[in-house]
Amino acid sequence: MPFGGNDWHALTSEPILEPELPICDPHHHFWDRRTARIPYQRYLLEELGADIYGGHNVRSTVFIECRSMYRVDGPEELRPVGEVEFVQGMAAASASGLYGPARAAAAIIGHANLNLGERVAPVLDALQAASPNRFRGIRHSVTWDPHPEVENTAAHNMQGQLGSDPFRAGARVLARKGFSLEAWLYHPQLPELAAFAKAVPELSIVLNHVGGLLRTGPYANRDGEVMANWRKGIADVAACPNVVVKLGGIGMIRTGFDWHTREKPIGSEELATSMAPILSHCIEQFTPARCMFESNFPVDKVSFSYNVMYNAFKRFSKNFSASERAAMFHGTAERIYRIAT
Repeated sequence: MPFGGNDWHALTSEPILEPELPICDPHHHFWDRRTARIPYQRYLLEELGADIYGGHNVRSTVFIECRSMYRVDGPEELRPVGEVEFVQGMAAASASGLYGPARAAAAIIGHANLNLGERVAPVLDALQAASPNRFRGIRHSVTWDPHPEVENTAAHNMQGQLGSDPFRAGARVLARKGFSLEAWLYHPQLPELAAFAKAVPELSIVLNHVGGLLRTGPYANRDGEVMANWRKGIADVAACPNVVVKLGGIGMIRTGFDWHTREKPIGSEELATSMAPILSHCIEQFTPARCMFESNFPVDKVSFSYNVMYNAFKRFSKNFSASERAAMFHGTAERIYRIAT
């Protein structure tokens, strides 16, 4: 049935376009949540491999924190170190070659609570100690919306974190140590991110999922207003040279498409056409050198398969130059996450 099962994905099968094009997938997760009511309870090396080895030339990936395998005891602020320890082991297993030629989790993004301000320093040190060769930064989600029907998923669930003095102090510690910040928020918060990026210009910031476009719940059936606000927010953030953007996350249900409900999954031609206005605006504002195509798997897997998704990215980008495409498919990610090619 619909909603992203592997049997459902198999209903739409396509030949791989440009199978030689190198890819660094800069955004996926690992977790084992067998008791959780989510479409993909388990997503580890085997499950990732089943997706990335479908024919596209995925050479490396970046793990992004997802509150997986936290420590169950010890100081609260250090519990996220367990996730980096877990992923470091997964990355080492991948580096053995036993699971295929791609280097999964070649870079690792963990979590630290920036609201700790200066006190976040020892947490960052512990994260780096857990992965001396792969740890590159943190994601501190700040998703917040005043409408009760919008899910506020942030671990530190409060309004206005980006503007708070403690958060900005913690961000300066992050920058001082040479790490980056993944910014996951909703599109009405993009002006807050622009102000934050200007206040901490020394910090490298990666905007996740085309800026968190919301087109469901209170934002449904209001595309005229919603898309105008999103476009303005993207332009404001793109004006900050310390921010790059990930092109993806559009398969999440909150983005407002019906793909997860279909009896037969969407194909890459229709997907490329549907995503084009969103991707094009981001690229126009940021330029290809500050953009990277992402999978956001397994989250986006509820809407389409890995093969169809990267075919769609290739179809959409066919009129860009070879150097621009190289940046978006692997170069920007390798530079930002310091991944050896």
